[in-house]
Amino acid sequence: MSQTTLIVCGIATGAGIALLVRELAPSAPRLGPALRRLDPPAARPGDQPHRTAAGTAWAGRLAERMPGRIPGSDLTLLNQTPEQFFTNKTGLALLGLLAPLVPAVGWLLMGLSVPLFIPAGGGMLLAAVLWFVPDLSVARDADRARTEFAHAAAAWMDLVATRMASNVAADQALEDAARIGHGWAFARIQEALLRARTEKSSPWQALADLGTQLRLPVLNDVADIMRLSSDDGASVYDTLRNRSKSLTSELLTAEAARANSDSEKLHTPAALLAVIVMIAMAFPAVLNIFSI
Repeated sequence: MSQTTLIVCGIATGAGIALLVRELAPSAPRLGPALRRLDPPAARPGDQPHRTAAGTAWAGRLAERMPGRIPGSDLTLLNQTPEQFFTNKTGLALLGLLAPLVPAVGWLLMGLSVPLFIPAGGGMLLAAVLWFVPDLSVARDADRARTEFAHAAAAWMDLVATRMASNVAADQALEDAARIGHGWAFARIQEALLRARTEKSSPWQALADLGTQLRLPVLNDVADIMRLSSDDGASVYDTLRNRSKSLTSELLTAEAARANSDSEKLHTPAALLAVIVMIAMAFPAVLNIFSI
């Protein structure tokens, strides 16, 4: 056995022992996952049932022990648990770690000599890259979900303003407008308002808490507007309509900028293709010049 093989085997053995000691050694659990296990959240409208606790127990322990920041607000917005998040990360990392073994085995079967450090190093590099893929995916999906929620919130504010123009109370107008709409965004608003009514608290405070938890500034704006109506008895019809119009304008501007950016990206392949064609046409002439 070569010296390189012995070194790699020693590193793998030491890493396995270190992971085993880390898993067996007692450590302080993260407060968030521990509280969620003691008091699991109620099911939201439209949520899919999660897997059993036994199936994700190891992922829960991994989520508690792994260092780094968990995108809690993004996961809550997407109705994902930290256990599911770390399950995806671990699965992709293991896939990246084992993927280089496939071509290595093929080369060995063909009689080619493959140094062990090539598939080992490639596997560790690919595993490190794939470990961060779920983070990027969650961040992208959360941005899309917040944009979708903003579109729904603009329509919801119009509905609330219409109900309040009919001399309906502020809290009743919020609930009536939320029941009219469909989709997951309106379901989240309905849940927050229902929880506020059950707990005998103000609905605008529930909306503000939901906006802070999910990082949705539009809910904080609605909460501030409706709180003004409750405290001062002021008419907020114009304020709600103006905020809805400004939000719609912001969303349309962002969509136009995104469309322009996508259009500009299409010019790059066309320019590269033109350069390749020009090189292909000029290559014979240049070759003839140098051959004279």
